[in-house]
Amino acid sequence: MECAGPLVSVVIPTRDRPHLAVRAVHSALAQTLDANEVIVVTDGADEATLQALRQIDDARLKVRTLSPRSGVGDVMNAGVNEARGRWIALLDDDDEWLPGKLELQLHTAKQSRHLYPIISCRLIARSGAWDHIWPRRLPEPNESLSEYLFCRTTPFWGEGLVQSSTLFASKELFRRVAFRSGLRRHLDIDWLLRASAVEGAGVEFVPQPQPLVIWHIEENRSRVSTASDWRYSLSWIRENRHLLTPRAYASFLMTMTSGGAARKRDWKAFLPLLLEACRHGRPSAVDALLYLGIWLIPRRVRSWGAMVFEKRHRLWVLRRPEATPLSG
Repeated sequence: MECAGPLVSVVIPTRDRPHLAVRAVHSALAQTLDANEVIVVTDGADEATLQALRQIDDARLKVRTLSPRSGVGDVMNAGVNEARGRWIALLDDDDEWLPGKLELQLHTAKQSRHLYPIISCRLIARSGAWDHIWPRRLPEPNESLSEYLFCRTTPFWGEGLVQSSTLFASKELFRRVAFRSGLRRHLDIDWLLRASAVEGAGVEFVPQPQPLVIWHIEENRSRVSTASDWRYSLSWIRENRHLLTPRAYASFLMTMTSGGAARKRDWKAFLPLLLEACRHGRPSAVDALLYLGIWLIPRRVRSWGAMVFEKRHRLWVLRRPEATPLSG
């Protein structure tokens, strides 16, 4: 007889953001899949968050403190080690889930052809003025994960995406591939590239087109993923070049890394980044156009174009007959 226990463990890392952590926890506890536990791990002493979470009367909620402060990677690993479920889902403290998220991901995982399925889903990227439905496309059959994530066919973000609050995989895989300690940026993508390289692992998306996660990317709130440190990104991608195709390596340099340099108007990076992309990668014509656009077109103009593009794409998605919103 199988022992009763949680089927899915939700891991929420947090630090000094009690009102956001409470919102994230409520969205995890409100899932249509009841057989889960919610583990909040605070990065160091955080009495305000602990006090706020004490107000939530639910036996499924567990709160742990990692002391001293160690960084998100160590906090994630602590949550994984605490988990009792066969499956683990990650949720950033400033994001939230729609009610059917875990149920649909679990169903997709059980139907997967992979020994270690990594299940993602579409999300709503909420930026204040607009809600964007990302990713705009799912991976093609046999498409390299690195090319899906980094290579673009349009000038706008959100084409290929796997965000941390959408990640759902087996506890076995999370324990086999730990999060890197001390990594300040790209923590989720770093894990995803290494985990997907494990024999038997593969990334799949929930087939239903509706978004299941709300990713809060408001520009007035600081978060690790929006910090602009292009030199750190350059160092990280060089270290992980073996996990990328040459095309993906060039695309990362010419869009993501160069975007950070261009925001700081660090023109000394213009030629070195371009030369490295050509020397060690295989840039496409789209990469070249994007590179010039990032450096030469004012950011406000690019942001306006992205807003118009995303609005039209969202209307197209919502008009599709199969895009029925989730209840709740």
